[in-house]
Amino acid sequence: MAKYPDVGPGFKDEVLWADSLTAYDKEHFTTYLRFLDAGADDASYEEMAQIILGIDPVQEPERARKAARSHLDRANWMVTTGYKELFAG
Repeated sequence: MAKYPDVGPGFKDEVLWADSLTAYDKEHFTTYLRFLDAGADDASYEEMAQIILGIDPVQEPERARKAARSHLDRANWMVTTGYKELFAG
């Protein structure tokens, strides 16, 4: 199982929500893709938090679940709505 110890600069436990793409979204695009892949593989929030974000779900179960859920929700928003901004011109 691959591990991604570095999720990039400025990582936040909870993604700040916006109705348009943010600098955080652009900086963490690869992280979002990893979440989408993990979700497609039916990974649990705990697995996602540990493998993608490097948060130990045993030591910090609440933080792990909240961070994973927040990033997966944003990743799903990116592929259903947010991507449209990339092609608007």
